[in-house]
Amino acid sequence: MSAPDPLPGLLVAVPVVIGVCRIGALLFRRIGQPSVIGEITLGILLGPSLLGWISPAAQHWLFPAEVLPHLMVLGNLGLLAFMFLVGLELDLSALRGHSRAAVTVSYVGIALPLLLGALLALGMYGPFAPAGVDRLPFVLFVAVAMSITAFPVLARILTDRGLYTTPLGSLAMACAAVDDVSAWCLLALVAAVSTSGSMEQAAITAAWSLLFVACMMYLVRPVLARLTRQAGKVAESSVLVFVFAGLCLSAFVTDGIGIHALFGAFLFGVVVPRGSRVVELSAARLRAFTVPVLLPLFFVSTGLRTDVSLLTGDAAQWLWAGAVLVVALFGKFGGSTAAARLSGQSWRDAMSLGALMNCRGLTELVVLNLGLELGVIGPDLFTILVLMALITTAMTSPALTWFRRTPAPEPSVPAPRPVTAA
Repeated sequence: MSAPDPLPGLLVAVPVVIGVCRIGALLFRRIGQPSVIGEITLGILLGPSLLGWISPAAQHWLFPAEVLPHLMVLGNLGLLAFMFLVGLELDLSALRGHSRAAVTVSYVGIALPLLLGALLALGMYGPFAPAGVDRLPFVLFVAVAMSITAFPVLARILTDRGLYTTPLGSLAMACAAVDDVSAWCLLALVAAVSTSGSMEQAAITAAWSLLFVACMMYLVRPVLARLTRQAGKVAESSVLVFVFAGLCLSAFVTDGIGIHALFGAFLFGVVVPRGSRVVELSAARLRAFTVPVLLPLFFVSTGLRTDVSLLTGDAAQWLWAGAVLVVALFGKFGGSTAAARLSGQSWRDAMSLGALMNCRGLTELVVLNLGLELGVIGPDLFTILVLMALITTAMTSPALTWFRRTPAPEPSVPAPRPVTAA
């Protein structure tokens, strides 16, 4: 007997997911929250946390078993394209004039959550680590998950608040850029350790990864720069095809190396030259389809994996969830605020910067899904960490409003490049 055709189910599920997530984005923007919070929240509500709890039959009808793998594939394609856009928009020139403060704030804002997260993970290993997972990858993953800052969401908040072109906005983006690069390097290390059977294999994976990065930076980047200078003679659609094919091939290589396809897409975005009109137009076209259409499919895939009922009826689970939230807040907000103050920022700016660096958003979801796919964490800890990501991201805008409630004139810096709206 042949398997059921997934196409009819997809033709229902895809528009429902896109429509529901768009409604969530619009509703949450009306209350001053980033669109991504609404999309993530509605994606979770379509899963077992609400729809599956109210009507399991309705959830099964909307997301039948034969449709789920295809939804996840489409969502992951959107995620790869989004990671390419994040890499493309990662502008390290923002460090100019802020390098010392940015490095100090970023590394303290990474080191303190890493340390506290590692200590917490040692206590969580027994009740939360999946069977067969070694202590080292589990502790490393939880520590890295605590240290994430959502570069794209932070950029969108700054833009919406009119802070992007201020000294605070420039410093925040510089800090987020350093944080982003450092976090992805650490996550690549976690992936290498998790997928390798021994430290020797992990070292081999790390060596191949470094070789790939070197090839992309010193071989592929100059070739792309040369091609970009000649791209004016090529049709824009051809450039878009080349860009999408390039990010897919780069993702394929890193997936083969053992550090996940996301790193390849991100790195390809980093090495693509900026400033080319045809590249910018191709990126805009990719963004216009990826963010509103494909990323919601990733959100609902995350929602289907998030089950708040796993925590109900067990007070210990909620205590651990509270401990995760406290460590996340104290490590990221506290560490970034203290480092910014020691770097010479006023208390107002230091606390504003701490609130911004505490924003985890979509980047955290990417990391958590990676940990679940690698088998480093289980569904219960995944749910706890998703809730932490939602709460800390939702806190960013109100906290920023509170810390900046006393207006102060701030000089402008040159206008920024467009940012990914997610």
